[in-house]
Amino acid sequence: MTSMLTCIFRNLPASSAWAAGISARSLSCSSQLQAAVQPKSKKTLAKTGVKNIVVVDGVRIPFLQSGTSYMDLMPHDLARGALQGLLNRTNVPKDAVDHIVYGTVIQEVKTSNVAREAALGAGFSDRTPAHTVTMACISSNQAMTTGVGLIAAGQCDVVVAGGVELMSDVPIRHNRKMRKTMLTLNKAKTLGQKLALLSKIRPDYFAPDLPLVAEFSTSETMGHSADRLAAAFSVSRLEQDEYALRSHTLAKKAQDEGLLQDVVAFKVPGKETVTKDNGIRPSSMEQMAKLKPAFIKPYGTVTAANSSFLTDGASAILLMSEEKALAMGYKPKAYLRDFVYVSQDPKDQLLLGPTYATSKLLERTGLTMADIDAFEFHEAFAGQILANLKALDSDWFAQNYIGKKSKVGAPSLDKFNNWGGSLSLGHPFAATGCRLLVIPAAHRLKKEGGQYCLVAACAAGGQGHAMIVEHYPQ
Repeated sequence: MTSMLTCIFRNLPASSAWAAGISARSLSCSSQLQAAVQPKSKKTLAKTGVKNIVVVDGVRIPFLQSGTSYMDLMPHDLARGALQGLLNRTNVPKDAVDHIVYGTVIQEVKTSNVAREAALGAGFSDRTPAHTVTMACISSNQAMTTGVGLIAAGQCDVVVAGGVELMSDVPIRHNRKMRKTMLTLNKAKTLGQKLALLSKIRPDYFAPDLPLVAEFSTSETMGHSADRLAAAFSVSRLEQDEYALRSHTLAKKAQDEGLLQDVVAFKVPGKETVTKDNGIRPSSMEQMAKLKPAFIKPYGTVTAANSSFLTDGASAILLMSEEKALAMGYKPKAYLRDFVYVSQDPKDQLLLGPTYATSKLLERTGLTMADIDAFEFHEAFAGQILANLKALDSDWFAQNYIGKKSKVGAPSLDKFNNWGGSLSLGHPFAATGCRLLVIPAAHRLKKEGGQYCLVAACAAGGQGHAMIVEHYPQ
């Protein structure tokens, strides 16, 4: 597939001028944001006989680069902080919550059901069920849509969903030889049996089994796949660096203007109180150009500067049926209207989930790109974002891979990730979904006077997700 795509997309119009204008167009759009504007009403996606499910509010603790202030904590500590922040923000009675669902990717073995441990730590009733889900980088998306399903089915009226990731302390195991020996040693009954087993240990038994951000099915790291994807779609190093700079610049602007209202302060035990994300660092094209390729050397185009960084963080969101929210006196922020999950080839299409999911969701809802007022796509890599935009804007790709007669169309950059994205705000794997939904989607719609936001993300395994969020009328 790579060679075919490379051939096709090299024949597309040169995009350097387009890429060069990304920052200017988007920054000018962002600078024109007004106070809350009532959206022009389009058709509604409400369905007769189907419950309206709403976002009451959502929060996240600051997303920090791994190895910084959260490094001595455990995942449930971060999740507990997000849950407590949500309780403080919404004042929802703890016993009113029917269920808690959390997502996580790299599990701490001591707290495999991190949802339950975090909920107990945050003071929720021990009678409130809680469970943990995992779906790579769309784990909190899965947590939210699980909550949607519980409410839609009439099982619950109030659900808290979220996600947590602590990359500062990932589990590192003994290798399989040592694990096998240690488990057998535990069963040995006599001293002779134990000594016999210990005598078999060799130096290579002590080599650790390190976790890798790589596909189990292909053994390829995601960064390597992103590099190949960028090459297949003829996305240049310059374009990727310009997009990454745009992300950091817009995130810094949003942070300085107080637009990142989902962030709640988190007191690190025995240390400082963290109040803001620490990965937002606008640089310059000159500085970014100095970095060497991170994965395919020496000719690759993916670098540390145009990739999302390892991040610690947690998020939480309060979901209710509209009827319940209004009965409790809440003014919801948004409707969760519809969503899809997709899967495709994990080798050559690992990061194309947003393209497939966007196409499928628009067809399912009857909306078009013109109906969408804001787009929030997860930025795993700048090259991944730009490749998806090219795929969405390609008739050839639509006909040969999506099964449509014509392209979906690329989102306007004036509507796209206007308050930064994962490249700049950070990407704690399982916490990103809620981050995408709450502030950029719900708050941007209110701020910009839009009705619909399309949220999309890729995930390991060649999977993807997309959701339509509708502004709640004022």
